[in-house]
Amino acid sequence: MLTTALRSFHAVAQHGGFSAAARALNISQPTLSTQVKGLETRYDVELFSRIGREVRLTPAGLELYQTTMQLHQSEAEAEDLLNSFKGLHSGSLRIAAVGPFHATDMIVAFKSRHPKIDISVQFGNSLRSFERLLSYEADVGLIAEVNADPRVITMPYSTHNVVVFVNAQHAFFDRDSISIHELESQKVIQREVGSTTRTAMEKALRDHQVSIDVVLDIGSREGIWKAVEQGLGIGFVADFEFVPHPNLRAIPITGADISTQYFLAFLADRKNSHLIRAFCDVARTDGV
Repeated sequence: MLTTALRSFHAVAQHGGFSAAARALNISQPTLSTQVKGLETRYDVELFSRIGREVRLTPAGLELYQTTMQLHQSEAEAEDLLNSFKGLHSGSLRIAAVGPFHATDMIVAFKSRHPKIDISVQFGNSLRSFERLLSYEADVGLIAEVNADPRVITMPYSTHNVVVFVNAQHAFFDRDSISIHELESQKVIQREVGSTTRTAMEKALRDHQVSIDVVLDIGSREGIWKAVEQGLGIGFVADFEFVPHPNLRAIPITGADISTQYFLAFLADRKNSHLIRAFCDVARTDGV
């Protein structure tokens, strides 16, 4: 009975409401509401604050949700193990990635070997992708450099140089390279806090005592590319992420070693997951 109530609570927390949770579990909303209410009554705790139709986790609910996330993942691990006895013919894998470039190559290689595994991907900067691993929202991460954490196993995957990119009207457009000191006072469009490219550039600029004029922070690659194309400033990107464009050009930066390293990452307590191991093996073996 407790397991059923916890599953109902988890669904409401995960889907943000009773109606959506009931649909996900394929049960009636009154039945689900009764199960959650029974849990609250039994333990004399308020798990959700209800304001009209809006439902929010209370502090106690948030703490319980962290536990049910692990229970939910353990259930998925059990299913993963059982599926492994008949080969990787079913299951699902959730990926958190800093961008579509390496992730797409990995998925194509994995799906070619295991076509019946469902894969979903969430994109975000390295910090957000790392958080998704820790909160059991993702099974595997493709992240750039983050602080070491004993809960997470990381495997080096690739290293890429950071380059500057400019539009066709910029004075740098026809250059073969740019010294880091030539970035002094340049108007710059930069990524949000948590972006590894931004972190790498900020460190290099500090080390070489170069000051830039940040005119805009944008939390997406697409937004930065559009702003640079329209002449609001220059941008920075890992070289492998630059997509050829008639009005934009990527130019190497000299005089400083500016690079970002990418890793495959997963929780240490999930190192025996057959799906996770299979995905990492394909990514490393195929050299995607």
